[in-house]
Amino acid sequence: MSDRRDFFGKALGAFAGLGALGALYAAKRTWDPLPSVKAAGYTTIDLSQAQENVLYTEMWRGKPIFVLKVPKKDKKAYDDPRLIKVGGEKFFIAIGLCTHLGCIPAYYPDQYKFICACHGGQFNAAGEVLKAPPPSPLVIPPFKVEGKKVVLGETSPEYEKLKEAGLVS
Repeated sequence: MSDRRDFFGKALGAFAGLGALGALYAAKRTWDPLPSVKAAGYTTIDLSQAQENVLYTEMWRGKPIFVLKVPKKDKKAYDDPRLIKVGGEKFFIAIGLCTHLGCIPAYYPDQYKFICACHGGQFNAAGEVLKAPPPSPLVIPPFKVEGKKVVLGETSPEYEKLKEAGLVS
């Protein structure tokens, strides 16, 4: 009789153990990012055909990304250390959301600045705040320069230098 009771106890324990392993596996799968999210982790932008003072908008992780080949005429913005050098040219690349309330600012090429329609905040062509209420400059996403292309979502020595200087968060 005790052999039979021991067998049922061991069988029940093994069954409960398998159930616990299945539950842990299912829980882990819910924590993993979806394949579509993993695929959206990196975006490559080819800057070889970019024109000066023309704003291009790309998407990265569901956010608009502003890409602007900064005009040399805009001396103040052109010398900004936040700009990214790609193939001898300087580009402004940032998440295109105002740091005040997340609105999308419009670029005015004749004025070399971004103006947010929500509350009148203004940024120069390098993303620095010109007029409040935005509390901080436009956010530069992690990037890596590969020839005339920029890969968003990957860090590089250039990005790390900006981070050490406190120019990106």
